[in-house]
Amino acid sequence: MDKLRRYILSNLSILFFSIFLPLFAIASVIFMIKLATYTAVIQLSIMEMAKLYLFVLPELLFYTLPIAFVVGSALTLYRLSNDNEMVVVFSLGISPNFIARVLSVPALLLSLLLLTDFLLVTPYIKIISANFVDHKRAEAKFNLTASEFGHSFGDWMLFINKSDAQTHAFGDVVLFNKTMKDEILITAKNAELLNNKGVLQLRLRDGESYSYDDQTFKKMLFKIAYINDMMSSEDTIYRDPIDYWTNSDLRARKDQRLITNTLLSLFPLISVFLVIALGVVHARHQKRWIYLWLFLSIIGFYAAAILIQKWLGFHTIWVVSLVWLLITYGFYKRLVGQRF
Repeated sequence: MDKLRRYILSNLSILFFSIFLPLFAIASVIFMIKLATYTAVIQLSIMEMAKLYLFVLPELLFYTLPIAFVVGSALTLYRLSNDNEMVVVFSLGISPNFIARVLSVPALLLSLLLLTDFLLVTPYIKIISANFVDHKRAEAKFNLTASEFGHSFGDWMLFINKSDAQTHAFGDVVLFNKTMKDEILITAKNAELLNNKGVLQLRLRDGESYSYDDQTFKKMLFKIAYINDMMSSEDTIYRDPIDYWTNSDLRARKDQRLITNTLLSLFPLISVFLVIALGVVHARHQKRWIYLWLFLSIIGFYAAAILIQKWLGFHTIWVVSLVWLLITYGFYKRLVGQRF
């Protein structure tokens, strides 16, 4: 029995990594494309891009590992069945329940790893990643230079004709704002960019302000004026996972993630019967559309995990898990248990 267990797991490991690595590579490429959108707003060095990639690594693993395990396990059994090895195993009097017990151990370990990933690791990673991006955006705001295209400065459009990158001093500055009741145009001969405790201030000297609407036109001269823009909020403080998941910040989104990610973490464990039902076949008498059924099963489970919570809330976790177990066990008994 021990040799059979090792044999099944060795075959599973080969197929698991052959599926996981391409999935992980595709997910990484998608993240790199998303990362490219950051570079349109902030400047990132190679080391900073690598740092952002490390931040998202736990999330990439969370979404690729369960799919790779379920697909790899089913294809492992399917390949052994096509080689008639599973028929030999069952002809020796070994029950399909033994296969279920063999697969349940790595499935349980993987589910525990996924729960640890999203409950303990991901909260900390998300906070330090958000703080890092906020700092980079703040630096991008602080690095204003002369440009014919202008800059976004809060609600203002800022046009700079002369600039000194080292002193953050500017000349011939124009600001335009049309989000207020009156459209406002401001010109200044000189300007200086200041960081006042997290508030980005543009100090204007020797300028004119114009405000106008459909009926009035106003003009004002000034010696010194300040335009404020929040450079960034203070860093989000991470205390512990319990505080992260229980505080009221983004409560609705956290509840959704708790429900969905808990079900995705349990997916490998509660899909053991599905894996056996799809993978164990009699090569001469049964031809199953295993790839189609795997695809439909994964889509169906993920859709249930996301959609049903709109009506059931946290009850979605046990309802979906129980229904999934009953359905997959029914397929297991009908397709495998009664035949072998």
